[in-house]
Amino acid sequence: MSTTTVAVAPLTTQDAEALVEAARSAAEAAGVTVAVTVLDAGGHLLAFRRDDRAVLIAGETSTRKAYTALQLNAPTAELVDAVQPGGLFHTLPTALDRPLLFIAGGVPVHRDGRLIGAIGVGGGAPDQDHGFANAAVEALARR
Repeated sequence: MSTTTVAVAPLTTQDAEALVEAARSAAEAAGVTVAVTVLDAGGHLLAFRRDDRAVLIAGETSTRKAYTALQLNAPTAELVDAVQPGGLFHTLPTALDRPLLFIAGGVPVHRDGRLIGAIGVGGGAPDQDHGFANAAVEALARR
């Protein structure tokens, strides 16, 4: 019995730029200024863009959302309840050196069922940011 490992193409700089552009296009269509961060599977920055008029903190929130989605391999929108008192991850936000952010807008990126990175969007309302990030991931999947 042999086992075969199939390599999955990593998230490339071209993929990251496409994610940023798709998220920004979705935000622009909604009249929202945002920051977008894309991380590779190792948590390294591949792409970042903050609209000129986006609130300054949007850059930090987009990066933390992407990092959180990557580390927990889940959209941050699905994790909000987990950090509430009594939740599974209640102490997690303060337990690590690198800060996590449990606000909607971070989404993991998968290829062929494998985690290859994450995108985070900040600057709009949490539900808007989540929608912009999802739109970007869906656009990448169609490429």
